[in-house]
Amino acid sequence: MTEEFQPLIIGFLCRWCASAAADLAGTTRIQYPPTLRPIRVNCSGSVDPIYVLRAFLEGADGVLIGACHPGDCHYINGNLKVRRRVAIIKEVMEALGLEKERLMLEWISTSEAVKFAETVKRFTEKLKKMGPSPLKKSEGDAD
Repeated sequence: MTEEFQPLIIGFLCRWCASAAADLAGTTRIQYPPTLRPIRVNCSGSVDPIYVLRAFLEGADGVLIGACHPGDCHYINGNLKVRRRVAIIKEVMEALGLEKERLMLEWISTSEAVKFAETVKRFTEKLKKMGPSPLKKSEGDAD
């Protein structure tokens, strides 16, 4: 029997909002798939496009950027910067032959633990339907 594909999601989570929502989901025992590998960043606006592309090149099936809601950024407009960057990154992804749906930007506030968990569930299911990233090395490939 073959094992069901479990996507690897790298999450760049704003420390003030999305990361706090992830912590709240954990402390309140809200279940979500173990497919997310969170990386806490001071601000979603500090997520360099190179970090996102590197995640895909290193084997991620999807990348989630969790940001404060517009107007609520602790650094004034970092979340608006990341929104513009995501649009550019998606263009680069398409040029590389990578589906732009593999990158998700979601506004998640500190108190939205349920939304955080539902976002991870929804993204995991979407990636399962899409299958492994075309950039992912197969196990037989040499490094």
